[in-house]
Amino acid sequence: MPPSIPPSSSDRQDFVRVRGAREHNLRDVDIDVPRDTMVVFTGVSGSGKSSLAFGTLYAEAQRRYLESVSPYARRLFQQMPVPDVDTVDGLPPAIALQQQRGGSSGRSSVGSITTLSNLLRMLYSRAGTYPPGLARLEAESFSPNTPMGACPRCHGLGRVHDVTEATLVPDDSLSIRDRAVAAWPTAWQGQNLRDILITMGIDVDCPWRDLPRKTRDWILFTDETPTVPVYPGLTHAQVQAAIANGVEPAYQGTFTGARRYVTQTFANSQSETMRRRAASFMISTDCPVCHGQRLNPDALRVTFAGMNIAAMVALPLGRIRDVLAGVADVGASTQDDAIAIAARRIAADMVARIDVLAQLGLGYLQMDRGVQTLSPGEYQRLRLGTQIHSSLFGVVYVLDEPSSGLHPADTQALLAALGRLCAAGNSLFLVEHNLDVIRHAAWIVDVGPEAGERGGEILYCGPPAGLRDVAASRTREYLFAASQVVAHVPRAPQGWLKLADVRWNNLDGLDVAFPLGVFTSVTGISGSGKSSLVSHALTSIVARALGQALPVAEEEEDPQAPTPETREPEGRVASGLEGIGRLVVIDQKPIGRTPRSNLATYTGLFDIVRKLYARTDLARARRYDAGWFSFNLAKGRCPHCQGAGSVMVELLFLPSVYAPCPTCHGARYRPEVLEVTYRDRSIADVLAMNVDQALAFLSDVPNAATCLSILQRSGLGHLRLGQPATELSGGEAQRIKLATELQKQRRGHTLYVLDEPTTGLHPSDVDRLSAHLHELVGQGNTVIVAEHDMRMVAGGDWVIDMGPGAGEDGGTVVAAGTPAEVAKAARSATAPFLARYVG
Repeated sequence: MPPSIPPSSSDRQDFVRVRGAREHNLRDVDIDVPRDTMVVFTGVSGSGKSSLAFGTLYAEAQRRYLESVSPYARRLFQQMPVPDVDTVDGLPPAIALQQQRGGSSGRSSVGSITTLSNLLRMLYSRAGTYPPGLARLEAESFSPNTPMGACPRCHGLGRVHDVTEATLVPDDSLSIRDRAVAAWPTAWQGQNLRDILITMGIDVDCPWRDLPRKTRDWILFTDETPTVPVYPGLTHAQVQAAIANGVEPAYQGTFTGARRYVTQTFANSQSETMRRRAASFMISTDCPVCHGQRLNPDALRVTFAGMNIAAMVALPLGRIRDVLAGVADVGASTQDDAIAIAARRIAADMVARIDVLAQLGLGYLQMDRGVQTLSPGEYQRLRLGTQIHSSLFGVVYVLDEPSSGLHPADTQALLAALGRLCAAGNSLFLVEHNLDVIRHAAWIVDVGPEAGERGGEILYCGPPAGLRDVAASRTREYLFAASQVVAHVPRAPQGWLKLADVRWNNLDGLDVAFPLGVFTSVTGISGSGKSSLVSHALTSIVARALGQALPVAEEEEDPQAPTPETREPEGRVASGLEGIGRLVVIDQKPIGRTPRSNLATYTGLFDIVRKLYARTDLARARRYDAGWFSFNLAKGRCPHCQGAGSVMVELLFLPSVYAPCPTCHGARYRPEVLEVTYRDRSIADVLAMNVDQALAFLSDVPNAATCLSILQRSGLGHLRLGQPATELSGGEAQRIKLATELQKQRRGHTLYVLDEPTTGLHPSDVDRLSAHLHELVGQGNTVIVAEHDMRMVAGGDWVIDMGPGAGEDGGTVVAAGTPAEVAKAARSATAPFLARYVG
């Protein structure tokens, strides 16, 4: 249906006018949206709202800006693709505040992205207390990211990579002949090192632990590289006799100690496999010089308010503000010297910046907290706070779910901050699902009606009240519901899992009980300890007790990084473990890091389909096994694009573009593989189908039909089987993981743990998710979620509310009980918001 746009809007000068937008699934969209106000883009997950807000409006604004800078400067930007749109008029400069952390390195921190670190370094440089004899240092000397400030041992990383006897020799009961020194290479080179030791008179058949300490240390840690004659297969005595008799050795062998071999391989090998193997024998530990503080010794000797800069940045922002407020509030005096003036002005600026962040509910974050440890919502709000303080006007801010990860109480503070940006003369374009934020908007663009190919239409574009009359909108039924009460009768717990003396982040000796056989929500304001309890302590302690390894998130896994010296949450299972057979953690992290990962490969569906094609008559005649139908294996994939289906065209100062492979035309396979068909469709045709189409095509293939049916019920019918994992939203990735679990036939009680599963989901998708989670509970399992969505919380069986505040003021259980009971808890910040949804 055509968009509902006020007739006079297209003639006004204070509107952004879009004509013919076709990015992703958008269907020649024409819309007019007002400037200098808050516009919210809504719609079910995958409907096309982000394609409109970010893929079209922001991408076009960025393109126009970059056209004004030199071609050389353009090469320094990570440019978005040119949007597929006819015209965009009336578009001011735009700033995108997305949840992705981009290319943030391990050195990026809360302080660096908010620029507070720069101010603090200047404060220590100009107004710090210097010990006698230490000359004044420049601000750069207080940065671990500069040669002047970095610790000379760890180069400002705070950690060093090294090996230990335990990592090099994991089993000291073995002999050298039995490969006790596991870090040494296998095959000939390892045998060579063993034969060298035989020549040198070292007993290679003695258990490692029985060798003299001096001998063990030399073998592992020496930097000496002696060259000796090698006589393979001979004993030491026979070698000595051969040398005495002038027998020619097989060759001259050069010895390399285990540490030297590992570190050189890690630093210099061109083989990723070799580097990965070397990294597995290394550990990352606190630097012995700076003790993890990252700075050179001189910088650490300078203090302000009795603390060096490393101690200061380890404090929560709220505490830093309190320390600096006393300096900033000191009145100016004619007796002030340069140090006092500098201290007062820098402190006042930092206090003002921190106040904005505190209003956004971020006062509990430490300045040295790594960017990679932040939730997407925390990262976006930090950038938002920086923009509010910058006092720009006439700008369009495009925000990606700014309420993500926020407790309803914190959402009110967010709305106040957004109001300040609008009042300063800016425009706000928000992609949002939060009903409180949507109600606060002056203008709504509702995209739908469904996701993927069944979306991409503008159902409504206008003031919020008008959406009430749009029958096709999935948003209106939630926005204008007559009652918000969620009808649900809580189940009775079937037992209790009790954790004792839990210590992690702000959890300090916490005792907590989780009911088994029911749906439990852990709530609390942002920073209260929900994720620390659910995603870290609970999962780690239970996994440890079960002897189960937790999976490593793909995007956090660096195959070439040494193993960190891990610090795990402390605590123990006091009782109830016998009621749990298995732990499953389902998060919103990507299902793969590269476009080669997709829905079909992750769920196991692709294995079923490849075997199906391998059983066809033509495949059997040609002796094609299932491997021929994988685009990741050389025998079946297109040799030109290596199975990617596209090739990148580098345009230097213009955005890089991807073109279909000229050989396979995007099919990803060799022509002879595509000649093999099942019901007149090639394997490439199946990958191009969405879930709905594939279910109809494979309805009589039992395993495939089961998997596809569950994906369809999860609201993922619009996703293509071969759609790259990099194109999936966090919500879509999580629902794929959940659907994959649902199709498995599990025996015994399973504990499912999810951290904020409703992030990125439209209320209608939240209902689908809730139904799936309750289905798991109905099968006799336990579901525990850390959650802010009060509708999901009210529809559960039990609530554990954390608080009462954030950071140091949180970490305790404020209330526990059924949703109705917690809604009446006097000390709970969650109670008044939960009360709206319980009868």
